[in-house]
Amino acid sequence: MVGTVRLLTDGYFFGTIPELMVDPAYQGSGVGRKLMELAWETSPTSLYFGAQPDKEGFYEALGYEKGLQAYFRRKPRS
Repeated sequence: MVGTVRLLTDGYFFGTIPELMVDPAYQGSGVGRKLMELAWETSPTSLYFGAQPDKEGFYEALGYEKGLQAYFRRKPRS
């Protein structure tokens, strides 16, 4: 396996991608682009996901726009 995308959808309103992974040896070969195309085709009306800061350019090159920032809270390390 060289790549995978996990798409969660309610089947009606939207889809979200919690994971997109491509083997580093295959990055830049179109695998991620194809996985994103398949996710877009499968999502009912819109697609939401977060991106690591160093990967934002990849998604923007595919036509995705940066949306609102998310909130998070970390538990202290014990």
